[in-house]
Amino acid sequence: MTNKYMYFIANWKMFGVLNSLNSLNKIVKFFKNFKKRKSLRIIYCPPNTLIGEMSKKLRGSNIEVGAQNCHEQDVYGAFTGSVNSYMLKSVGAKYVIIGHSENRQAGETDRLINLKIKSALKSGLRVIFCIGETLKAKRKKITKSVLNRQIKAGLKNIKNNKKIIIAYEPVWSIGTGIIPKSDDLFKTISFIKKEKKNYKVLYGGSVNPKNINQLKSINNIDGYLIGGASQDPKKFIDIIKKTYN
Repeated sequence: MTNKYMYFIANWKMFGVLNSLNSLNKIVKFFKNFKKRKSLRIIYCPPNTLIGEMSKKLRGSNIEVGAQNCHEQDVYGAFTGSVNSYMLKSVGAKYVIIGHSENRQAGETDRLINLKIKSALKSGLRVIFCIGETLKAKRKKITKSVLNRQIKAGLKNIKNNKKIIIAYEPVWSIGTGIIPKSDDLFKTISFIKKEKKNYKVLYGGSVNPKNINQLKSINNIDGYLIGGASQDPKKFIDIIKKTYN
């Protein structure tokens, strides 16, 4: 591993009501008894509606809570339906995912992502900064140029790297069950780390208990951003266990 911790970030996406928090009991119990717990960090990123209650439920467990996105303004304003980083922190969030491909596809630009990252850092949140290429870009063999653009534009005039984690999530892999070939993924992660030295780099995109053995063999990955599989405590625990076995 390239750093002290392995990160397991659960992106619940649009999932969950208050009763869904009962599933955390298994995670808390597992983490408390896991012998290697000091070498990993677990972060849950539920919908905004659950952040406050989840923070209360996980208090004292050393499992942290994050958000899935934020508005670019860090002050109150006339932005109906929006929530800013300051508001997220006030209900217990310590991290925020910014630049997820699903939001990029919905219209988020590199400039907007840059503003969101600055706002989140100003509010005291840590940032999980997502980058990744589309299938079209992959076929054109321009993955590196796409990632380079996203990194430079997204992190423009930002130097606070200790509070930023990069998550590489190829768009064509998300939700498809397909992951990059091991050699390709190693080279891509190495490229990102070369571009942004001293940054932790995670992998995201169809991470599940079936492919984690392949992923864990790639020794330059600092952890995983896990989507659908994180909604099931058994699958999420299996991923962690297999990473360390």
